[in-house]
Amino acid sequence: MELPEITDEFMRARMALTRAYTLVLLREGPRYHEPASRAIVWEHGRRNFALREAGLLAIVCPVTDDSPWCGMGVFTVSAEETAEIMKGDPGVMAEVFTYEAVPIRGFPGSTLPG
Repeated sequence: MELPEITDEFMRARMALTRAYTLVLLREGPRYHEPASRAIVWEHGRRNFALREAGLLAIVCPVTDDSPWCGMGVFTVSAEETAEIMKGDPGVMAEVFTYEAVPIRGFPGSTLPG
């Protein structure tokens, strides 16, 4: 596969367009494997849909392998605001999940293909 040539000027122009986001990395919590956790995970998903509809959660990606990682999300608000949002997550409150909120930069309008 041949890639297009990218000049320094192109990179500088594109990088000037980035903005701040927050990446959330979700992992199994101490109660992840308890039988009652499936209903809590469902409510976590419902809340993610609401956060997307409200424009707070731009990208959400569940992890589908057998690792302790459960998912990742890109929030449109600061790491501090994201931490406040995550404190109210049903899965976090029930210790089904733990999370890290990491400040990142990204390109507005970036989307997943498909």
